[in-house]
Amino acid sequence: MFVMFDEAGKFMAGRVLSESDASVQVELDSGKRVKVKAAHVLLRFEKPAPAAFMASAQALSESIELELAWEFSPEEEFAFATLAREYFSKDATLEQQAAMLFRLFEAPHYFRRAGKGFFRKASADVIAQALAAIEKKKATVALIAQWAQELADGVCPQPVREQLYKILFKPDKNAPEYKAVVDASRATRTAPLDLLQRSGAIDSPYQFHWKRFLLENFPQGVGFAALAAPQVAEVLERASVSAFSIDDSATTEIDDALSVQGLGSGSVTVGVHIAAPGLAVQPDSEIDRLGRARLSTVYMPGYKVTMLPDAVVQTYTLQEGRDCPAVSLYVTFDEATLTITSTQTRLESVPISHNLRHDQLDAIVTEEWLQTPLAEAGSEPAPLTGLQPSLAFLHRLARDLKAKREVVRGKPETFNRPDYNFKLVGNNGVVPQGDEQVLISTRQRGAPLDLIVAEAMILANSSWGSWMAELGVPAIYRSQASLAPGVKVRMGTKALPHAGIGVKSYAWSTSPLRRYTDLVNQWQIIACARHGSTAALAAPFKPKDAALFSIISSFDAAYSAYNGYQSAMERFWTLKYLQHNSVETLVCTVFKDNMVRADALPLVLPVVGAQGLPRGARVQVRLGEMDLITLDIQGTVIERLDVPDASDAPADEAPDDDEDTAGPIAIAVDIDEAPVGDAS
Repeated sequence: MFVMFDEAGKFMAGRVLSESDASVQVELDSGKRVKVKAAHVLLRFEKPAPAAFMASAQALSESIELELAWEFSPEEEFAFATLAREYFSKDATLEQQAAMLFRLFEAPHYFRRAGKGFFRKASADVIAQALAAIEKKKATVALIAQWAQELADGVCPQPVREQLYKILFKPDKNAPEYKAVVDASRATRTAPLDLLQRSGAIDSPYQFHWKRFLLENFPQGVGFAALAAPQVAEVLERASVSAFSIDDSATTEIDDALSVQGLGSGSVTVGVHIAAPGLAVQPDSEIDRLGRARLSTVYMPGYKVTMLPDAVVQTYTLQEGRDCPAVSLYVTFDEATLTITSTQTRLESVPISHNLRHDQLDAIVTEEWLQTPLAEAGSEPAPLTGLQPSLAFLHRLARDLKAKREVVRGKPETFNRPDYNFKLVGNNGVVPQGDEQVLISTRQRGAPLDLIVAEAMILANSSWGSWMAELGVPAIYRSQASLAPGVKVRMGTKALPHAGIGVKSYAWSTSPLRRYTDLVNQWQIIACARHGSTAALAAPFKPKDAALFSIISSFDAAYSAYNGYQSAMERFWTLKYLQHNSVETLVCTVFKDNMVRADALPLVLPVVGAQGLPRGARVQVRLGEMDLITLDIQGTVIERLDVPDASDAPADEAPDDDEDTAGPIAIAVDIDEAPVGDAS
């Protein structure tokens, strides 16, 4: 005796070994023995053998016309054997009954399963919809095959081109465009990105990077809805100072300005004035939600994505010729010893007299110019009229503050490499196309104006950080436990030392128009200025506030992504510079294993032929092919330019505290933690 049974939706047949009321012991053709519930047994037969029976029934099932079987089937629930007798004859054989079971089971759009061996016919409407879906699926499968073949032949179908970035970076694995790329990739044994490049899907390498960045960080685009900036409601006292800012010409978010009072009196007061959107914008307002969504301005050569709408920025930016709402830190110094004698924070309206620009004045404001008495220096250039004495004092103070921080750090800050500036010729602040001519210039870190701004911002951020901690007001701090290798800067709500800067605590507070953490800290500082010792009760964010931890987590992720994109785009434009200027060789310095750094460009790359060369060896490198999509470039050492030293150690044995890699390099330093960078 043989039986056919249903095992989890799979039909099987075998020889009966034993049987009880509840179950049957069955031996399959493979020799395996299984215990089958009696209710799962569908047919019993004597012959032929199970394998032949199943094969015969399967072949016969393919001849059954579903439309005809549906017509013959009753409206109520029925057994497969019943329909077999209606379709074939009242004496339908066991093979015919099994064939009907197979046919019904594989056609759920015609017959719904109602239990083991039982079915119910579907309505005509359901069948029509199901058949349409089946035809659509067949058409989609054919379309996928067509697209895959076109991709394999080096042609990108338009639908695939339109979904390019989703396919590569946020794929819907059920989408036909994605399946076509996968099928073509497998058929050609080519990586998807290489396949799409070869098929012409990527028109512009720059647009490839830009649209990928938008997809991952700004899927709704970078535009803003029309939004009016609120005015400061309270009446602010006008400060009795004349403040000036120091930024690059491209800077529109002017967050900070400086003032000097009391020169020659023996007691000098330096004012650090910070734009104060926090006096008008309230937590959980519409503008606040915009800032919290973006968290920071994104910078890249030739373009930037601002944290806040330009109309909002221009309302609070420290524009020359205006009295601007500001949170001001006044620090009074002994003019001779530069010892701090007092500090005070005020909420006020500050007159801005000058917006000075680094790139226009760095060549003028040199250490020699600052140390030359005004009578000997002659007339001051127009932008600097009346400012030479103040700048001279601020530079002297900045050098003193830096020296004192270095004592705390335990070692001096050294800046052997320059900062690089990128300018795209003909670009007027719109998204670059990627084929613009790029100019790359250098600005040596530690220039007087750089140093003045950076030390003033460090003074403000550390002073306000310590003040908030003393008053028990939580804030967002940056800290670093030590300068030991691998110890990174972390963000938190506790006022901990920052070893890299050399201060007891450090709270970003000087860029509220372009960093959301600074806006949060400004709200807390405003509460301190208004309420003093009771500020912890009035501040928007309370101790152990979950919202602060959420902001820190979101900011950390966004800031890393933005910096990564900025570095990638600076590497992109460096490669375009090499391409535009037909540069074939570079003078480089070995810094790690087979890695070199170009001496005159912001470029790190792997090279062949540097094995055994010591760290610091200067070499001539012939450049290989570059890939503007992956941002890869390699080189070959063709000559060593310095004289080998007998004490040279192989590069891989030399100590290395450099974190650069062959990937996109981080040219944009953390300006407040690299004090002589752009501290605006």
